[in-house]
Amino acid sequence: MKPTQKATLFVAAAGLVMAGLAAATPAEAHRGHGGHGGGHGHHGHGHGCDHRTNDSLRKVLECVKVTEVLKHQRALQWIADHNDGTRASGTPGYDASAAYVAHKLRKAGYLVTTQEFDFNIFEDLGGSVLAQTAPGSVTYTEGTDFGATDHSEPGDVTAAVTPVDIALGAGNTSTSGCEAADFAGFPAGNIALIQRGSCTFEIKGENAAAAGASAIVFFNQGNDPADPSRMDIPAVTLGNGYTGGIPALNATYDLGATLSGIAGLQLHVLANVTRVPGTTTNVLAESRAGDPTNVVMSGAHLDSVPEGPGINDNGSGSSALLEVAEQMAKAANRGKLDNQLRFAWWGAEEANLVGSNAYVAGLTDEELASIEMYLNFDMVASPNYGLFIYDGDGSGFGLVGPEGSDDIEALFQEYFDLRGEPTEPSAFDGRSDYQAFINNGVPAGGLFTGAEVEKTAEQAAKWGGTAGEPFDPCYHQACDTIDNLSIKALQMNADAMAYVIFLYASGWEAINQ
Repeated sequence: MKPTQKATLFVAAAGLVMAGLAAATPAEAHRGHGGHGGGHGHHGHGHGCDHRTNDSLRKVLECVKVTEVLKHQRALQWIADHNDGTRASGTPGYDASAAYVAHKLRKAGYLVTTQEFDFNIFEDLGGSVLAQTAPGSVTYTEGTDFGATDHSEPGDVTAAVTPVDIALGAGNTSTSGCEAADFAGFPAGNIALIQRGSCTFEIKGENAAAAGASAIVFFNQGNDPADPSRMDIPAVTLGNGYTGGIPALNATYDLGATLSGIAGLQLHVLANVTRVPGTTTNVLAESRAGDPTNVVMSGAHLDSVPEGPGINDNGSGSSALLEVAEQMAKAANRGKLDNQLRFAWWGAEEANLVGSNAYVAGLTDEELASIEMYLNFDMVASPNYGLFIYDGDGSGFGLVGPEGSDDIEALFQEYFDLRGEPTEPSAFDGRSDYQAFINNGVPAGGLFTGAEVEKTAEQAAKWGGTAGEPFDPCYHQACDTIDNLSIKALQMNADAMAYVIFLYASGWEAINQ
């Protein structure tokens, strides 16, 4: 049954259930205050959750506990602490994380498989160089003016610079480097200066390499001077599939704009990175019962970046999803839910969504058609959090998901409305594992609490926290530890995940028990 067929019934019935829960546990709506340690076990103990079959929405919501989510979070932190501070795919820390999740799921009774796939292991070693060598001599600062481009090849080049179809100024609609024609007459061996905008960095990089560029300096688009994500060093990637074979650096808009106007410019570009072939795995768990032609699928990426343990990104989504799966296991495996549940913990998301793409690419047409929806949970406990729901109906950003995505958004929205919590839409911008499903026509939705973008004053008034600071100040850094969480956001989102997954997995008869 597609989401469009179920959501209307569910919203009406679920509202009655939630109202009953709120009446039974009035403190629940206000539990936690954000920040690590800001909340406690959210429904208390004594309900026998380890032994009973959670075959109703009421039971599931009683038993999904933030204390249990945090146990998984602490386990992932322990794994990182004992594996060089990281859980990145291709490292022992990731392998141990995958083994931990698989063990918990098998213990819960699911059918668990691991899917191995190839990818490129990228690491930024630090110490990259960007320097002007003519006319004059200027050395720029790594981390302030520029950084290595994710999935760049290593390399050390000094050469003349050629700007590629640059469009400067506020409101620009740069398509720099998106077409092979942009490189007409490009001098082979020169460094390409390419502006962000319109197409992927992978396309720009492949076009530059094909034109004979020896290296690339990408700079941010600068189309919105008030948006740091369009002015600062862009947090983007050439992608796991990049084959250009040349080094690349990312620079701020201001630096790129300055460089584009220097006649006779020559630069020294050193990308001090490694990029080598490797293998890693997805962890997949499927219920032993439920209609296999109506699969409710949920996922979260399990890997961190190499720089840190990734306890918010994305230990939060991984741990909350694991708790939800454990609490639904008996009902799902004993035929108490109409539809089959499938959960995924993706590898190599940080290498440009490789695990989820590999999974979807390996499905037959029949297997793909059986997936009724995909729900994605990537960063659900950012310390300076916002409450974002993926914009399935396109009303916020104009990027509409496949048919049924609007109903998924509406059901998440219903949960937060019943809790009296304001939300905002989050764009389907291709930055997480929903993308492979959307590209193949599967309805999608999910939750997000923000990353490197700064919280506005209006958002701080809505949710609390600090305006002018990123939603996650430790995004992709070593400080993304067990102390880098909002417990309140983690509580709310774990409940919202359980609410939506259960309602889509169950029939009408299960809602009001």
